[in-house]
Order: sequence, then C-alpha cells, then structure tokens
Amino acid sequence: MKRLGVIGGMGPASTAYFYELLTRFAGADTDQGHPETLIISRPSIPDRTAFLTGRGADPAPHIIKAGRELAGMGAELIAIPCVTAHCFYDRLAAGISVPVIDMVRQTALRLKDMGVKTAGIMATEGTIRCGVFSGGLNALGIRAVTPPPGVQERVTSLIYNCVKAGRPPDMDAFEAAAGWLAANGSETVVLACTELSLIMRASAAPRGRFVDALECLAVCSLKLCGAAVTEPEALRNQKG
Repeated sequence: MKRLGVIGGMGPASTAYFYELLTRFAGADTDQGHPETLIISRPSIPDRTAFLTGRGADPAPHIIKAGRELAGMGAELIAIPCVTAHCFYDRLAAGISVPVIDMVRQTALRLKDMGVKTAGIMATEGTIRCGVFSGGLNALGIRAVTPPPGVQERVTSLIYNCVKAGRPPDMDAFEAAAGWLAANGSETVVLACTELSLIMRASAAPRGRFVDALECLAVCSLKLCGAAVTEPEALRNQKG
C-alpha cells in the first residue's frame, strides 16, 4: 500500500476525527491491513478564512512546507482534512512533489454518483467566498446553493465560536442553516467544513440529509493507497 501523509491541525479535532474515519472505513482485520499514515498537525498555519477575507497571512506557503516535509518522510500521497485549504489547491498541488488528493472534486464525484442535481453547501465564509466548492459542483453539472449572509453568519459562528472554541454546538443554528438550504432547492446538504463533520458526528440528525466531505476524503484516501474499504453506511444509502 502507498504511504499516506496528512497535513493536519486545521483544526486539530478534525484531524483526529479524520484518522478515526481512516481506521473505521478500512476493510482490515489486522493491523497490517491499514495504510501507513504520517500526520503533521500544525495548528500554527494561519487561518484560511482570515486570509481569504483580507484579515490574515497567506497560509499556502505553510501548508506547502508541511507537505514537503511529509514527502521527505516518505509520504506518497497527501490528504488535507480542511476544505478551506482547498481554495489554494492549485498552488498546493504545484508546490508539493507528491499527489495531493482533491477533497472538493472527490465530494463532487460522490454527489454525481448519487444523481444529485442541486446541493446546498455549509462551509466557512472563506470557502463560500472563494467559490471552490460551488465551482467543483458546477464543473460536474450540479447546481450549488449557498446561504445568504444572515444564515452564513450562523454557520460561521458554529465553526469558530462552537467547535474551534471547544464549546457545544448550537444545534438550532445548524438545523436552521440546513433547513434554509433544503427549502431553497437542495436535494442534499454538503458538510463542506471539517468542523461541521464533528457536529454531525455528535448529532442525532438523519444522516441521509447530508454528504460529509471528510468521509469522502477518508474513503478516497484509502482507495488511492490501495487499502480495502468498508464503505460507510451513510454513503452506501445515499447512492442513486
């Protein structure tokens, strides 16, 4: 199997959950059935949304540096469990000597497989502003629905004031945002921020309403490493 490198710390809890998903979804019955995984957790990387909204330093050189370190340690493939980091995907892929998995495209391909024509996006303000997820969906013929400013503010608060701050999520805000997207034509809602994946992990909300980009990245990473995959039930049930 190929050796997987993970550029983590954006944020730390999401990185830990990503490794849990890699372990859970691997179709392995021995330790040796799992791919070797090298993780750099670097929470010092500047905030991606802050930069994209004109309030912070450029994170891309720091992410590239971590990717090069992983390649130097023997990683043959790179996963980045942070959706907003994919706003810089072209720069990252050009700056790192081993392939970088495109989390956005893999999620869009999952939606295409499911036959989804219109998908809502819950993400950071940076992801919404740079249009990386909308563009990824549109490229495969899927219409993207994004929240209006007032709804987006609630999603942003969920990410930064709840999950990143280590506080319980405001589930009313989560449901309100998902409900707005559903009411405005979304057949499914994409959790396009790994902090939102953590909310879903702890939520009793029906999984069939959502597609989790972090789960898509975990499944794709395992497949590209050459590992067997036990596909998550939620993704199996969503296939068209």
